Amino acid sequence: MNKSNKTVVIFYGSQTGTAEEFSNRLAKDAQRYGLKALVVDPEEFDAEELSKISEIENSLAIFCMATYGEGDPTDNAQQMYEYIKEGEATLDGLNYAVFGLGNKTYEHFNAVGKYFDKRMEQLGGERVFQLGTGDDDTNIEEDFVTWKESFWAAVVAKFNIEVDAVDGNFRTYDYKVVEDVKEDSVYTGEIARLHAYTKQKGPYDAKNPYLAPVKVNRELHDGGDRSCIHVELDIQGSKIGYNAGDHVAVYPTNDPVIVEELGKRLELDLDTVFELNNVDEDSSKRHPFPCPTTFRTAFSHYLDITSPLRTNILHEFAAYCSEEKDSQFLLGMSSNSTEGKILYEDWAIKSRRTLVHVLEDLPSCKPQIGHLMELLPRLQSRYYSIASSPRKHPDSIHICASVIKYTTTNGRTNQGVTTKYLSEKQLASSGDSNFTVPIFVRRSQFHLPFKVSNPILMIGPGTGLAPFIGFIQDREFHKGNGKDVGKLIMYFGCRNEAEDYIYKDELKKWKDDGLLTELNVAFSRDTDKKVYVQHLLAENKQSVWDVISNNGHLYVCGDAKYMARDVQSTIIKIVEELGEKTNVQAQEYVKRMMSKGRYSLDVWS
Repeated sequence: MNKSNKTVVIFYGSQTGTAEEFSNRLAKDAQRYGLKALVVDPEEFDAEELSKISEIENSLAIFCMATYGEGDPTDNAQQMYEYIKEGEATLDGLNYAVFGLGNKTYEHFNAVGKYFDKRMEQLGGERVFQLGTGDDDTNIEEDFVTWKESFWAAVVAKFNIEVDAVDGNFRTYDYKVVEDVKEDSVYTGEIARLHAYTKQKGPYDAKNPYLAPVKVNRELHDGGDRSCIHVELDIQGSKIGYNAGDHVAVYPTNDPVIVEELGKRLELDLDTVFELNNVDEDSSKRHPFPCPTTFRTAFSHYLDITSPLRTNILHEFAAYCSEEKDSQFLLGMSSNSTEGKILYEDWAIKSRRTLVHVLEDLPSCKPQIGHLMELLPRLQSRYYSIASSPRKHPDSIHICASVIKYTTTNGRTNQGVTTKYLSEKQLASSGDSNFTVPIFVRRSQFHLPFKVSNPILMIGPGTGLAPFIGFIQDREFHKGNGKDVGKLIMYFGCRNEAEDYIYKDELKKWKDDGLLTELNVAFSRDTDKKVYVQHLLAENKQSVWDVISNNGHLYVCGDAKYMARDVQSTIIKIVEELGEKTNVQAQEYVKRMMSKGRYSLDVWS
């Protein structure tokens, strides 16, 4: 920072790319106030250097920290989180601010952002502006924009900045077409290392995924207009290990039809080779994604072209509209006014308008291609709970996923990027990319108890059943080896028994064989009154309490917003009634179960 005269450093803890995206936007904002900023991945930063930032005159550290899982830091922020937690750091005089990214449907909402904000002050730091808490369950974009507007006002006051914010296109990357490039020096979708997909070499991780051949790809639903798929990926010879309950990450490819349409709208030769180079020579990030590459590859593998566009992108698009009404429309919608926020929520978020949709609806908008490439966020990997156990399937990883397809409020049909990609994968018969999926495994805390004799109760409606297939296979292995296996109780829910009762034959066989002690299934649409898993739990309260009171473990997987909350409320009522406790005591009892790893959640919103 000293050498490059930078006074602002922005750290991001990001699991899905949003925190990194927000950090880059803050860096551009800094330029508007005459400040030079450095965006840093904490994984690539020596945390002990934090104390030296305050030695730079008028320096400022900003932390954009997402909370992942059950109140945990993201993978790339783990090291910095542990460093400040140990309590040895002295951060006297460090000017700082924190924006947290979370989701209110989770119990530990923004736990990491809150911890960083509190801990920085305890270690001697000086808070420049109050903690910002973004909620991805509502409108995290609005939360961020509102926070940063007030944040920059506080920065201006704190450091006596006299310059007014300058509006304009502050570019981070220089765009250029590459002529006469050698074919073997062009990236074709690799995440980091050139030719990583043609010359596979472990170990495999987020920056070096394994191309897993598809062994099985079958439909799990027996009817109806929805789809759920079971995919088996071959990992033989890869040395990839996993446990039942872990997650597998899939790097998807965008729909080629959308990519072609985008090329037409932008009047591009998609096979043109180009590169984006950082204009800041001191930055450790030379390119926003692997370069040089083609437009086709960038739109297919590197850029998110299907999520609703953020307000900053729409604001930048205004300058590329030849029609004044289109320009004013975008400027109004991307403003921080109440009217602008309402319009953005309705036009962009609720209608789920993609990049192609925006260009279709505003035909005079022709963004400059280099700027567009810089503005769009990275296409992220998607995580799935593994639906198998290595004890039964050491050479394969199984995925159970609902294929996303829906009609938007303006009548368009949108599809999930990854589930569409997976559903169309053919079975492996060659090394062609049509038959392989780039993957890596992420360890989780959602694991079976060490003692196989401990009773377990599993609650997983819909695709929440996935990790429990692995759990049951694991216990099946131990029982087959003569071990004393504890009670295994399953609660599953779906709409109709005849349509979406996934893995029905397997579950019934495990019940008939005596492996499953109980199999309780709720069908919400087969009767006049909707029945969900929490209703069955309440009906079987004595059985549930027997598991809880005998050192058993409870596992919940699936929807966080409604199901997981309703289940937890039901469990608290059971503990209150059969444990003879007050409601407050019952809540504390369940919290202790969670802290001891006896009540585990693998949920999403």
